[in-house]
Amino acid sequence: MTKAKLRKKLDSLPKENVINIIMSLYDASKEAKMYLDFYTTPNSAEEVKRFKKIIRKEFFPERGFSEKPSFATCRKAISDFKKMKPQPFYLADLMIYYIENGCEYTMTFGDMWEQYYITLETNFEKAMKYITEYGLLADFKERVEQMLNATDCGWGFSDTLWDIYGEYSR
Repeated sequence: MTKAKLRKKLDSLPKENVINIIMSLYDASKEAKMYLDFYTTPNSAEEVKRFKKIIRKEFFPERGFSEKPSFATCRKAISDFKKMKPQPFYLADLMIYYIENGCEYTMTFGDMWEQYYITLETNFEKAMKYITEYGLLADFKERVEQMLNATDCGWGFSDTLWDIYGEYSR
């Protein structure tokens, strides 16, 4: 069903029926519950902490060692948070946090495989684009530069991150 058809159908229903549908959806889906909880009481600062834990766990699990962090899990965390429509600052914060953890992982465990670096570079570019689109560069300038100054590792990774930063920080 298209959104237009769904809207038309919901518009034709009595308010009580729409409320019942929303309540059923709330009970049926974890994602719907999270979205509705956030929609009714938005708190981007608190919610971003939950998604940061997911990303952190991929790179630095509480027990043991993560041989190959799941970038898909990290991207899903960012995507799920974005769907909740948080304040732009907090989405940018999560996007940069992902890159910070990737850089920290590299500095902790040594050089990684090429695709690891390419993935982080691509996601850093997305983060910088988002930050500049929302006029948040001043909020993240010091933090990003601190991350870049601490990252000096293989495959030209550090140079590429600096190049990306340079494109967006002009």
